[in-house]
Amino acid sequence: MIFRAFFFIILLMAPAVRACDIALLLAVDVSGSVDAREYRVQMDGLAAGLRDGVVVEALIKASAAVSVMQWTGAGRQEVSLDWTRVRDAEEAETLALAVESMPRAWSKYSTAIGDALWRGADLMEQAPECRRKVVDVSGDGRSNEGMDPAEARARMARQGVTVNALVIETDDTDLTGYFWENVITGPGAFVVTANGFEDYPKRIEQKLIREVAEQFASYPQKP
Repeated sequence: MIFRAFFFIILLMAPAVRACDIALLLAVDVSGSVDAREYRVQMDGLAAGLRDGVVVEALIKASAAVSVMQWTGAGRQEVSLDWTRVRDAEEAETLALAVESMPRAWSKYSTAIGDALWRGADLMEQAPECRRKVVDVSGDGRSNEGMDPAEARARMARQGVTVNALVIETDDTDLTGYFWENVITGPGAFVVTANGFEDYPKRIEQKLIREVAEQFASYPQKP
């Protein structure tokens, strides 16, 4: 009886295992339209966003799982960082450092958004068990190779994955509208627009806060 009471006390004293609230895949465009300087702006901006105090606190509270994928043309997607848990400040900084020092996978190929989303769906099937599954895809151009993005988006929807986008506008092609109509999906899905690569660091920080720290329910629904 005394042993059972002691065992119960030990259980109460043990730290609770936090469930994962979000699995977040960061899908970074490294197609030929992104030059070396612009790639550096993306990765440094993403690392800075992951160091933002609000983002760090939200990732830790969510016991988040984060992965990074670089993508470009058809069949060219590289998992640059496999699923990594963020449960304390040290793990958050390790994640930011990994992003900051990440070498570029490709630099000469086309833009295959559908293929990138399809590979993202595969990765989400391998993700830790989390309440929410979110793909954060960045891009500076329309899909011009490979699978139709609508086909991959439909698979994401079937899997219950939300796809959000950060669009980098560099001309007058209304890329933001294209991503709204062809790429994003899921409850509360949204597009954030950066007016050129110089605007990217500010916008990715805003996007991470919106994805991780704020409630999806407060945003319009996207099928």
